[in-house]
Formats: sequence, structure tokens, C-alpha cells
Amino acid sequence: MGLTKTEIFTDEQNRLANMLKALAHPARIAILQQIMTANACICGDLSDELGLAQATISQHLKELKTAGLIQGSIEGTSVCYCIEPKAWALLKSQLNGFLSQADMKPNCC
Repeated sequence: MGLTKTEIFTDEQNRLANMLKALAHPARIAILQQIMTANACICGDLSDELGLAQATISQHLKELKTAGLIQGSIEGTSVCYCIEPKAWALLKSQLNGFLSQADMKPNCC
């Protein structure tokens, strides 16, 4: 989706697309699962858990944070990440609304 074309879509469509784009990588799904499983802020131990380089983890965390799905706070020399509850609630609401629009017909094709 080109930057010049986003204005023809609603804010809700753009927001959902941005969040889903951030989720569209298995490493980011794994990172989010680790954060959710811990049910707390995660500081620096994701590379040991996931078997990815710290630089790779940092890039994925940046994408998730840019999409607003996680938040980070500085604690000493490290940054701790956790789920951004308002964004997560918005994602759940928008995704449920989007998926519920489909009225599945048994013989549509």
C-alpha cells in the first residue's frame, strides 16, 4: 500500500492494516507470545528464549512498538516491554468486527 494511497481508506482500515502488518511475521508472534506468557514486562531475555540474535529481536520489537502493540520503559541499562492494553483491546475489537462482516454461504463458489 503506497503512502499516497492511504488517504482513500478510513482511519480504522489504516490502523487495522498497520497492526496486522506488524503481526505478519512469525518472530513477532513468538515475541508477543513470550510477553503474554510472562504477563509482565520482558527485559532483554528474549534472544535466549527465541534463539534469535539480539539485533533481530530489537528490530522486531521496534516494529511492534511502532504499531503501538507494545510499550517499553527504560529500567537501568535495558528497555522492558509489555503489551499495550488499549491498543490490544482496539485490535481485538477491530479484528472481531472485520471478521464478523463475512456471512459465510456454504456454496459461494
